[in-house]
Amino acid sequence: MSTPNQRPVSPPNLALSRPGARLAIVKGQDRSRWTDFYHLILTVTWLEFFGGLFAFFVGLNLIFVALYLADPAVLAHSRHSGFWDVFLFSFQTIASIDYTGFAPQSTYSNIVVAIQGFFSILTTALFTGVMFARFSRPFARIVFSRCALVLPFDGVPTLMFRAANQRGNSIVDAEVRLTMARQQTSREGIVMRRFEDLKPFRARSSLFALSWTIMHRIDRHSPLYGMTAEKWREQQIEVVVMLSGLDEALADRIYARHSYSAEDIVWDHKFVDVISSHNGRRVVDLTRFHDTEPLCLEPDMRDA
Repeated sequence: MSTPNQRPVSPPNLALSRPGARLAIVKGQDRSRWTDFYHLILTVTWLEFFGGLFAFFVGLNLIFVALYLADPAVLAHSRHSGFWDVFLFSFQTIASIDYTGFAPQSTYSNIVVAIQGFFSILTTALFTGVMFARFSRPFARIVFSRCALVLPFDGVPTLMFRAANQRGNSIVDAEVRLTMARQQTSREGIVMRRFEDLKPFRARSSLFALSWTIMHRIDRHSPLYGMTAEKWREQQIEVVVMLSGLDEALADRIYARHSYSAEDIVWDHKFVDVISSHNGRRVVDLTRFHDTEPLCLEPDMRDA
């Protein structure tokens, strides 16, 4: 197998590895996507999540501030019933606290307080529910090697990459699926993205606890048979990895995905060994998890 010029390995695409991340920019979506708040809440980052809750809380208070200000004498024990006093009163009402001693002194303001109390209950239930939904959602902490290798293994060219569980516990009944996507043109000149399954050398692992080297033999039955680095780039080939299993601590099924494009493929290299033994226990060194080294091939294997 010929060895092309070595390309620098690109860093892992963290956005694609994150659960719920968008795989592409979609245009022409209907307006109903703006009503799918639950999915949005589960997929945004924690910073965006808390920022959205804070903005919602402030916005709700501002609505009631505007209602309170419609009554010139809305508050007792307030010198001016200005915006700041009314805002503090609204905040304390919806948060069920009382620090300043403000009190509604008209029928109108008491009605608004009753309505705000109802929304306070709804807000507390909403915040509690979405927080629980985010914390209780199972997610995987699977790390995939930054690059995938193509090298001879038992005399057959093999696509190879590895995965490890960063939690350090076991994933029961783990399963991996490989799909190849590439750009093809039909006889009629129609250009389309086509998908083909790649058969892993070992598709299931009854107990995934350490590092798992996932392999696909590029033989005559493989869609990758005869592929070179140039063909990988010309056909925009991408290998998509889906790994799932039962986390023994969470007692729930977790999923992880990753993808390798032509720029992530390294030829005729091998992974550095990351598994060792210390005091009778297995050790996985993730600091060298992505490291590779040139594979010393015999002349007959190099030209195979």
